[in-house]
Order: sequence, then structure tokens, then C-alpha cells
Amino acid sequence: MPSVIRTYVRAVTALNRALFMLAAALMLVIVPSMMAEVISRYVFHAPTVWGMELAVLLFGPYFLLGGPYLLHLGGHVNMDLFRNRMPPRIGHWVEIFNQLVILFFCGVMLYYATPLVLQSIEYGETTFSAWNPPLWPYKIAVPAAMLLLGLQSLAELARLCFGEKKESAA
Repeated sequence: MPSVIRTYVRAVTALNRALFMLAAALMLVIVPSMMAEVISRYVFHAPTVWGMELAVLLFGPYFLLGGPYLLHLGGHVNMDLFRNRMPPRIGHWVEIFNQLVILFFCGVMLYYATPLVLQSIEYGETTFSAWNPPLWPYKIAVPAAMLLLGLQSLAELARLCFGEKKESAA
């Protein structure tokens, strides 16, 4: 693999790993906010206006930002049962085709999600709840995750085309 492509693959994977860890850290906010909501609601009979909504809003970025690195780890739903029964050469081509499908999906999602985020920012869209936070910080996770997933898919495609093995997940 040419060094510029190897550098790209390593940089994208490292970025997505860091965002994966950051997304995992969101659980340190989501779980306590849900616990505070449950305790407030059922022990003190005084539910918060923000607890459950914050947890719901953060859960989207949590799973979206974890997805690109999960692609590298091979943690997405797979058809391993079929692929393991294929000859290695055909399995390799199926994997390349999968990466091309992912790239197409990311392109379509970016095309449709980006204007919705820009519109949300322009209109100052909120949740219209009692807490009423702005929505764009949460909506921006969709095109950002699609961009990162597309970049990771491109890195995986390069790895497949040049016959490189995946580096350890550590």
C-alpha cells in the first residue's frame, strides 16, 4: 500500500477510534441523567423537564459516532454464515462490494441530512418541550457520522484493494 494511502487509513481509523471512545463516554452523562430522572420522578414525585429528553437526544450521537470505528472492528451486522462458506476470493469481492454500498449509502444520507441540519440552524429549531433545547447540535451528528463512516469505508476499501490486514483494535 502506498505510504500516503496507509497514512490516510491510519489517520481515519485513529480519528474514528477517538470518537468511538468519546461516544462511549456519553454513557457517563446518559445513565446518570436517566437515574436522576427516575429517582426524581418515583421517589420525590417531581419529574425533571430535562432528564429523559437529554438522554434521548444524546443517545443519537452515541450510536452514530460509534458506528464508523465499529465498521473497522467488523462489529456491524454481517452475513458471516454465508461469507464463511464462500471461497476466499469471492468473499473478498463481496467485502469490496459491501464497502461500495456503504459509500453510496453515506453519500445519499449526506445529501439529504445536511440541508436539514442547515435548516435547523437557520430556523433555530428547538424541541418545543418545557426544557426546549436547540436541536441542531444533535442533528449535526447524522451528517458528521455519515461523513466519518464514508471515510472509514473508503479506508477499509483501500485496505481490501491493497491486501492489507486490519491492525489490532487495541
